[in-house]
Amino acid sequence: MIRIKGYTKEKTWVNDVALDDLKSLDLDWYWVDFNEPEASETKLLDTYFHFHPLAIEDCCHLLQRPKLDHYDDTHFFVLHSVNPRSLDVEEVNLFIGPRFIVTYHVKNSEEINEAWAKIQSASKLGNDGYLFAAYMVIDQLVDEYFPAVQELEEQVLDMEIGSGSESTNQMTMDEIFNIRSRLLRLRKTILPMRDLLYRTLNTERIEGLKGYLAFYHDVYDHLLKLTEMTDASREMTADLRDSFMSYNSNRMNAIMKTLTVITTIFMPLTFLAGIYGMNFENMPELKWHWGYFGLIGFMVMIGIGMYIWFRRKGWFD
Repeated sequence: MIRIKGYTKEKTWVNDVALDDLKSLDLDWYWVDFNEPEASETKLLDTYFHFHPLAIEDCCHLLQRPKLDHYDDTHFFVLHSVNPRSLDVEEVNLFIGPRFIVTYHVKNSEEINEAWAKIQSASKLGNDGYLFAAYMVIDQLVDEYFPAVQELEEQVLDMEIGSGSESTNQMTMDEIFNIRSRLLRLRKTILPMRDLLYRTLNTERIEGLKGYLAFYHDVYDHLLKLTEMTDASREMTADLRDSFMSYNSNRMNAIMKTLTVITTIFMPLTFLAGIYGMNFENMPELKWHWGYFGLIGFMVMIGIGMYIWFRRKGWFD
């Protein structure tokens, strides 16, 4: 589906414009949106707009990295939209040309729909208002990154290591690795988008952009904040991971200490049991009437004595 709206020299909007009527209307600028286009509609990128073949190829071969390319008087943006829940990434392509913008996306985009609705109520749109429309598209896309990043940040802040059972802690650790993986997916979109906005702010090839630099700089600031939030969350997950490993190490040390104490106490007892378990006939103690009870009592005394000694040494602290 192709939808078109134009901004006239009388500062009014013309909606539902036909593609064939664009050249005949007296417009300051216009916006063409390719929403879930068919193959025949995609061909118009070449046959009607005459965009560069490489840009058209990038539109048809998903998923490209966010980037900015300049082709003569047309500037091509590859942008990413992110689903806040699933973190699925969809590509949105944006062309900025002389007095027009073209958006192209193979799936319906709520962000584009929002920008499409908001631009009509925007004030102070002149003959270069298409640059403001492009800003609104990028701004809407970036704004949808915040819910995803904030949700992951809240999940990290709610986590606690060592407060539950072993199975609970293991589940927490699994969640930590899952969050780190999701943060990495977001980072792969946020960082290239940040670099794209940096290039946009510093380019001199987009005519008329200086009048809207404050708006684009605001989006760049949002991406800087998103980068900081993502990196901070990754650092917190790394700290939680280290805490889990430290907790497990301390717990293992406590277990090993307990086993060592038990083993040490039983070593002399095993030694005595081994001596008197031998089958030699010339062992005087074997014929002593109270030998069994005496040996058991002696072994109990050794065990209690060693326990008291270890307790005083602080082995049970």
